[in-house]
Amino acid sequence: MSDPNGDDRRTSGGSDTETDAGAGIGDGPANRAEEASADIDSGTGVGDGEYSAGRTPRDESTRVANEERRRKTSVLSLLVAVLGAWVALSVLVFETAAAPLWNDVLVGLVICIAAGYNYYRLTNDIPLSTAIASLIAVLGIWLIVSAALLEMIGGLFWSTLAAGLLIAGLAGYNVYEAREARSVTTESGAGT
Repeated sequence: MSDPNGDDRRTSGGSDTETDAGAGIGDGPANRAEEASADIDSGTGVGDGEYSAGRTPRDESTRVANEERRRKTSVLSLLVAVLGAWVALSVLVFETAAAPLWNDVLVGLVICIAAGYNYYRLTNDIPLSTAIASLIAVLGIWLIVSAALLEMIGGLFWSTLAAGLLIAGLAGYNVYEAREARSVTTESGAGT
C-alpha cells in the first residue's frame, strides 16, 4: 500500500535497505511534487522537463532557424569567394601600375581562399568562423580605401570599389549571422 501523502520513496520490488542493482535514492524525483514539476514547461527554457524523444518544442524551431542561417551564409560565402577571385583576376582585364596590380591580386586571393574556407566549413556542418569572416570584411574595407589610396584609374577603380563594397557588406552580414546563430545555439543549449 502506498502513502497517501506521496512520501513513498521505495522502488517497486525492493526494500528500504536495498542500495545495489540500481534501486534507491537518486533514480528520480523524491516525491510527486518534484515529479509534476519535471513535466512543466516554464517558457524560459531553463529546467524544463523532458518531452517525447528528449526534445523540447523549441528545439525544432531553433534547428530550422539554424538550417536557414547555414544555407544563407554558405551561399553568401561562396559569392564572396567569387568576388575575391574577380578582384584578383580583374587586373588582367584592366591596365594598371604595379602597386594596384599586386594589391588586387594579393587581397583578392586572400579573400577568395578565406571565403572558400568558410564555405567549406558550412557545407560540412561546421559553424562559420567569425574571425575569418571579420578578416574578409576588413579586407573589403581595405579594397574600398585602396582604390583611392593607390590612385587606381578607370575601370579598375570602379571594379575594386564595387567589389570592396559588396565584399565588406556580405562578409559583415556573415559575421552578424554567425554571432546570432551562436547566441541562439548557446541559449537553446542552456535550456536542455
